[in-house]
Amino acid sequence: MSEGSHYNDVPIPHHAQKAEFMPPLKFWNPSVSPSGLFFYTGDTFKALKGNALLGGLSSEALIVLTVKDGKPLDDNIARVGHRVRDVAEMPDGSLLLLTDGDDGELLHLTLSREKEAG
Repeated sequence: MSEGSHYNDVPIPHHAQKAEFMPPLKFWNPSVSPSGLFFYTGDTFKALKGNALLGGLSSEALIVLTVKDGKPLDDNIARVGHRVRDVAEMPDGSLLLLTDGDDGELLHLTLSREKEAG
């Protein structure tokens, strides 16, 4: 078992267990190729408040990483179907996702009108 592979497919060994080394608090195997991390502070998506949001390049996803007391606990991966280059929060709490490639798009995520009314 390894922590994944280098670009040349050589396995990455487990992290050294020495006092001077701290292992990562969170990693993905296979890698999600994270991009554009920030902590959500808005009120539009109340369940996301305080969590880290990041794009996934190879995973083609929006990743929500639950963080408590500065430590990552769990993640939810929402497949977008395109490489997510960046994620940003708008002043109204909605989200922008920037996908890359020749057909890249700027996606604006908001609550549906039904959710806003109810």
